[in-house]
Amino acid sequence: MSNVFLTKESFEKLKSEIQFLKTEGRAEAGAALAEAREKGDLSENAEYDAAKEEQAKLEKRIAMLETALTNVRLLDINDIDTSTVSILTNVKVKNLKANKEFNYQIVSEIEADVKVGKLSVSSPIGRSLLGHKKGDKINITTPAGPIDYEILDISK
Repeated sequence: MSNVFLTKESFEKLKSEIQFLKTEGRAEAGAALAEAREKGDLSENAEYDAAKEEQAKLEKRIAMLETALTNVRLLDINDIDTSTVSILTNVKVKNLKANKEFNYQIVSEIEADVKVGKLSVSSPIGRSLLGHKKGDKINITTPAGPIDYEILDISK
C-alpha cells in the first residue's frame, strides 16, 4: 500500500476504529458464530456461513486499516495549498451538462465515502481534478462515461 495522507484528526479516528473492531467487533462476531453453531448441523447452516463471512470481512478490514496506519503521512490542513486541487482540499465543481454543483473533499482511499462527499485521490474524478485550478474546465472519463466539469472553488 502506498502512502496514506491523513490529518491528525483522521489518524485518531482510524486508530479508534481499529480498537473498536478488535474489541467489540470481534466480540460481536464471535457471539454471532457461537449462536449460529448452536443451531445444529454446520454443513447446512446458512446462518453459520453468514456469520463466518462477516467475521472474515471484519478481519480483512482490521488488516487493511493496520496496514494503512503503517503508511500514514500526517498532513497539517493549514499547510495545504489551495491554488490547485490536491489531497485534503475541498473542491466545488459544476457538472456542465447537468448544470449541477457538487462539493467534494479529496482524501486518501481509506477515508473515501462518496455519500458524504469524500472522493478518493485515486478515483477517476479525484485523480482527474488533481493539479487543476479554479476556473479550469475538465473532461473526466468515468465508468458512466465522459463528464465535463468546471472547478468553481478550492478551499481547505
